[in-house]
Amino acid sequence: MLQCRTQKRDLPPPARRRETKLGATGRGVFPCRVFEIDPAFLATSEAIGDLALCHLRLQSDARFPWIVLIPRIANAQEIEHLAEGERDVLVEEILRAGAAVRAVAEAMGRPATKLNVAQLGNITPQLHVHVLARRPDDAAWPAPVWGFGVAEAYGPAALEAALAAARITLGL
Repeated sequence: MLQCRTQKRDLPPPARRRETKLGATGRGVFPCRVFEIDPAFLATSEAIGDLALCHLRLQSDARFPWIVLIPRIANAQEIEHLAEGERDVLVEEILRAGAAVRAVAEAMGRPATKLNVAQLGNITPQLHVHVLARRPDDAAWPAPVWGFGVAEAYGPAALEAALAAARITLGL
């Protein structure tokens, strides 16, 4: 279970604002209740680390360099559940995750030619954003990766290299 500072409240309405404090580096403390990651993420991904708003995870599928950002806002299911400042930070963190996923692709010897960004939540409702590196020669190109084939686990050395590439790029 990950924790961050908060006040107790129910699911935020879209227009509700929360105070946030960001430093010059973009890191800060965002108010939220006790935050728990949905067990589905724990079973299918590896922790990369935390940015100001999001917990980042590397999807455990070596076919696609793939990072999932999970805002540490309890009970958030849609982007509209984030306060205005949080939405701004989410976009910046998506851009940083894009650079990190490109670094993972490079580390795997398959440089990305296209980034895919998606926020679905149809199966796992906890708010999360997928950032994937794609190439015309990847297994699912040009179709979406969801539901395509069977995930292929990273080998130990490849997993270590992928996590290191992401963390270095993100400054973690």
